[in-house]
Amino acid sequence: MIISRMGKVSSITGIRPGLTEIAVMVDGREERAINYDHLTGPVVAGDLVKLNTTAVSMNLGTGGYHFVMAVEGKNGPDPPREGHIMKLRYTPSQVKVHSVEEKDYPGSYSSARSLEGTPVVVGTLHSMVAPITAAIKHITGPTARIVYLMTDGAALPIWLSRLIHELKLKRLVDETVTCGHAFGGDHEAINVYSGLLWARASGADVIVVSMGPGIVGSASQFGHTALEQGEIVNAVNVLGGRAIAVPRISFADPRPRHFGLSHHTGTALGRVALTPCIVPIPLMKGRKKTFIYSQMKESGIFGRHKIVEVDSRSYKKLPDLYGLAVTTMGRSLGEDPEFFETAWAAGIYAAGLLQPGVDELPDGAENRIPPEERKKIGYLSGEKDSVFGTKNSHHSAP
Repeated sequence: MIISRMGKVSSITGIRPGLTEIAVMVDGREERAINYDHLTGPVVAGDLVKLNTTAVSMNLGTGGYHFVMAVEGKNGPDPPREGHIMKLRYTPSQVKVHSVEEKDYPGSYSSARSLEGTPVVVGTLHSMVAPITAAIKHITGPTARIVYLMTDGAALPIWLSRLIHELKLKRLVDETVTCGHAFGGDHEAINVYSGLLWARASGADVIVVSMGPGIVGSASQFGHTALEQGEIVNAVNVLGGRAIAVPRISFADPRPRHFGLSHHTGTALGRVALTPCIVPIPLMKGRKKTFIYSQMKESGIFGRHKIVEVDSRSYKKLPDLYGLAVTTMGRSLGEDPEFFETAWAAGIYAAGLLQPGVDELPDGAENRIPPEERKKIGYLSGEKDSVFGTKNSHHSAP
């Protein structure tokens, strides 16, 4: 289950909080590796390290990095005395954290029982976080407090995310909470529910929830960690928040199951989310709009959730304004505009809810398929979708 090798650190290539990037000689080749400083201690050039090389050996998606398991002759740092909650439980890498649910944890979590209508934006890909938070801050300025809640659906140490480090430096994210087996945030929580409650109790105006880098997926309908989006929507409603789900929309992804509306969204919101939420989509015209509507109808999203159209086209300059080099699945804004326009739309909608006395924003889409679209997509007849010249099977089949 684990492929490990010994290596020698040849140089330090990058440092950010909690993480050191290194070049390391492995089997006569210089390769890249990551050391989590809080787990295995600091590293310097010349150190001998034991590496987990499994993912790179199998050409899996870790960005081409090995991971340091131990530094020869050195012990990792002892954790603070506070806290007794374990994450990565019953593994050699189990870590002790001081969790917000513990009685001696500072703050007002113990009295938190409700989200009190707080907007909660729920994404599925880590690359959604930057456009969501940038849109909110662009509208509200520094006054809105944004807390990012990272789940354990992908990477577990938050330190792996260059993005979150950058967003905190630029004050687009004010505080972080890691829940489940994810760890390394400003605060730790046992699960999504307590993480949400802590975020609200600590003064969040908007909570953005998403997994870290590296979603786990397969070609099967239920075989991916994006399903958590539906479960988080349920949690938000149980706790009295206002759930805003970000659909994954792309016309640049060549894989049929992710073309238009991703099958991840179709299943998470059409099957798993048992309580309603707002689903913002960007303004689209012609065949693209018709195609998205047909997919939402077929997946079961229409009728269960409220679809709202948000004009986010003017936000294309937002990455330059904040100095953000945004990408998703290796694609830039120019290559995959609908993906980013959808994330901006969610941020715009969430920011609008912060206006005093606003419970819901008006929109022409509402919780139905507009009449002019019904004829185009065969709403009543169930005809095949020929918008792009092929039968639409992007979420009904693996």
